[in-house]
This record gives sequence, structure tokens and C-alpha cells, in this order.
Amino acid sequence: MQGLEVARRWYETAGAPMLEREFGDVVGRIAVGRAGHGSECFGFDDEVSRDHDFVTGFCLWIPDEDERDYGFRLERAYAKLRKEFPPEGGAETTAGSELGEAEHGVMTIGTFYRRHLGFPGAPQDWRQWLHTPDHAFAEAVNGAVFRDDLGAFSGIREVIRTGMPEDVRRKKIAARAVFMAQSGQYNYPRCLKHGEPGAAALALDEFVRHAAQMVFLLNRRFAPYYKWVFRAMRGLPILAECSGELEALLTRPDPPETKTDRIEAVCAKIAAELRGQGLSACDDAYLEPHAFEVQGSIRDRELRTLHIMDG
Repeated sequence: MQGLEVARRWYETAGAPMLEREFGDVVGRIAVGRAGHGSECFGFDDEVSRDHDFVTGFCLWIPDEDERDYGFRLERAYAKLRKEFPPEGGAETTAGSELGEAEHGVMTIGTFYRRHLGFPGAPQDWRQWLHTPDHAFAEAVNGAVFRDDLGAFSGIREVIRTGMPEDVRRKKIAARAVFMAQSGQYNYPRCLKHGEPGAAALALDEFVRHAAQMVFLLNRRFAPYYKWVFRAMRGLPILAECSGELEALLTRPDPPETKTDRIEAVCAKIAAELRGQGLSACDDAYLEPHAFEVQGSIRDRELRTLHIMDG
């Protein structure tokens, strides 16, 4: 059983009764779920995931203004619950990187979002939407919320999940398109002609990264941390087949001409989707003209006049 389901069952069988019994007067203000760092929050955990930085548990998110009233008491109750009624089928390891520390237990709503995004809630302007890494947004909206009567935590999640301004999405798409053109369609073959296979490999890596991010943007989704990109892409409704093409560029020992053909095939699919979404009317197979056309369609003047590679 995967970690998210174990956490949900543990909450339903042990956590929920504890909250009702000991925090009945404020339980409606406590959001419960599992989200943030960790493969289990994306539903991608397996046996390998359990060898480090893996803790079975759930999160209790409380309003910032409530922390002084019952935050410490709630922390003690959660710690006691873990000790006396550990999750059945759960797992816990402590070895690993401090950067991968799993999130569970009590934290304020503002702390959760600040930890992932750098600010205590949904983005307030286009700059925060544009410059916050997509993998940070992905961690802010992954997992599941088991209970949120107040709706404060879930409301922020929904704004993040669906609220990216279309102008920002277009700016990100324009940047991805120009990077794909530069790295894959232009620099990869040129580096090979220069006799620089290492530089060509770096160009190929750049192309794959930006192409993957482009696919997520065209799906109106956030690309997760790089090690989960291909896994997540395979489940997307649009251009999921590109995951195999992009993974092959990195893993198959194909000759350069085969890799070049594969790059062009991916770019052709991206160009077709750009036209299909009304983002570009350009017929060119090269993605750079598409990038400038997408950027030219941005309504906000300040965003529209940023450098094409910004985003």
C-alpha cells in the first residue's frame, strides 16, 4: 500500500477520533492531509522510496493566528498518537538528506506555503507566478486533503492549482519554446559539427528539460522535481507520448541523426499543440518563431516586453 493511502487510513482510524475527542472545540479549524515533499505525496512511492527520508504520517495545518492557542497541545497529541497508535503498514526511515526531510505533524498554513513557495499563500502578482519554480507549485498542490472544514488551506491550494494568469502561462511557454529551439534544434547539431560531443550532450539535456516543462504548461499543470518528470508526464492527457521520446533522447545510444530526427518530431508535436490551443498560427517547424508569436499575444505590456528567455 502506498504512503498516501496508509496516511489516510491512519487518520480515519486513529487521528480523526483523537481530534474529535481532544480538540472538539477547534477541530473544524484544523485541516488534515498529506502534501509537500516526498514521493508519497505524488503517489510515486515504492519499496525503494522507503530506504531514506520516508515517514508515514499526516499533516495538521492550522491558521497562523491559532498557533498560540492550541498549536503546542496539538503537537503533543500528534506525537502521542504516533507512539501509542502507530500507522498500520507504515514505514519510517531517518537516514538521508536534510533537504528531503518528510513533512508531517503540525504546522501553520502560512508556514507550509512559505516553506514551498517563499510566501505564505497564493501568489499575489505576476512576478511571483513567473519566478517561482514550477516544482515548488507542484509540491504545494500535490497529495490530498482529508478534511478542511474551514477551507482556508484548500482555498489556497485551489488558487495555486487553477489561478495562474494566462499571460504568465504564455510567457513561460514562449521562454520554453525559444530554449527548445536554441538548445535542441540549433545548438545540438552545431556542437556535433564543432566536434564537441560534451557540449552536444549538455544541449540535449537542456532541450529535454525545457520540452518536458513545455508539455506540463500545455496541460496547465506544474512540472514536478526533475526525478519525477517522466513519471508524471506519462499520466498527462495531452502529449503524454512525448515522455518516451524525451527519455529516449537521454538513454538510448542512438546515432546523432536519429536523435536529431527525434528532436524534430517532438518539436513538431509541440508546434501542432501550440496551434491547436490558439497560441500560435505559425507553420514553421522551428520553434523560435512560435515563441515570439506567443509572447506577442500577451496582453500585459510589462510581461510582453520582458526578454523572450525570461520565465
